[in-house]
Amino acid sequence: MEYPYNLDFKLRLSVETMSMKWVPSPLTGVDRIMLERESPESGRTTSIVRYASNMFFNEHVHTQGEEIFVLSGEFIDERGTYPAGTYIRNPSGSKHRPGSSKGCVLFVKLGHFDSDDQKVVRINTNFETWLQGHGDLKVMPLHQFKTESTALVKWPKGCKHVPHSHFGGEEILVLSGIFQDQFGSYPERTWLRNPHLSNHHPFSDEGCIILVKVGHI
Repeated sequence: MEYPYNLDFKLRLSVETMSMKWVPSPLTGVDRIMLERESPESGRTTSIVRYASNMFFNEHVHTQGEEIFVLSGEFIDERGTYPAGTYIRNPSGSKHRPGSSKGCVLFVKLGHFDSDDQKVVRINTNFETWLQGHGDLKVMPLHQFKTESTALVKWPKGCKHVPHSHFGGEEILVLSGIFQDQFGSYPERTWLRNPHLSNHHPFSDEGCIILVKVGHI
C-alpha cells in the first residue's frame, strides 16, 4: 500500500468492505481493513478493525482524537463495556487501554478531530430514541461540533430523499440493509465518501440504517 492512501478528498469513494481481506496489524490478534490512511501507523486514519478474543492494547494516547462505532461483539476499555451499536468519541490528548474479551469488530477514525472538540461521548444507540428527520427518515444525532455532524439515519423501505449537495462533504457507513443513489447500490458495511459540494439523489428500496458524518471534509 502506498501512502497517503485515499486522502484525495476531491474523489468520490465507495468501498464494499465485506469483500475485502483483513490485513494483520503490528499487534497479533488485531486485523484491519484500510479505508483511508495518512501513513503506516500514524496520522489521519479510517478503518474497520477486528479484535480477537482476549486481545488488549497497552495504554496509549490519541493526540488528535479517536472515534469508534462498535459493529459487532463487545469492546472494552477502563471506562466500561460497549456492545454492538455503541458510539464512542475520545478527544485529542485522551488515553485508554482498549481491548475485547469476547472479540469485536469496530469502525474507527483517528487523527481528524478539531483540537477544541474535547467532548467525551459514550452512546449506546440501542436505547436511544429516533427523531423525525426529512420526510420519512428517522435520525439519531450522535455528535456535533462546528460544521461537523454525526448521526444514525434510518431509511424505511421505498424511501426516496430529494437530490441535494453536501457542504463539507459526506461520509457514510451502511450498517444494515442497502443504501442507494444514482451511482449505485451499497450493501451492509459499504463505506462511502462524497466530496465537498458533491451532489447525489439517495434512496433505499429495501430500507437501511446508515452512520453519517457531514461537514468534515
